[in-house]
Amino acid sequence: MGLTQQEMADRLGTRQQTISEWELGLYRPRGASSTLLSIIADQSGFRYNANLSENRPE
Repeated sequence: MGLTQQEMADRLGTRQQTISEWELGLYRPRGASSTLLSIIADQSGFRYNANLSENRPE
């Protein structure tokens, strides 16, 4: 999407460190963050499903 971790964190209302932890696989998004990621992914042409272990561009 061309966003920095900080820009994505700002869009989601979370910390940059949280985005880093998701990218590293230390934690998985849940709750409202998961819902927001689904919306952002859809708008960007990606499929995101918190129940899938692998998420890919369509």
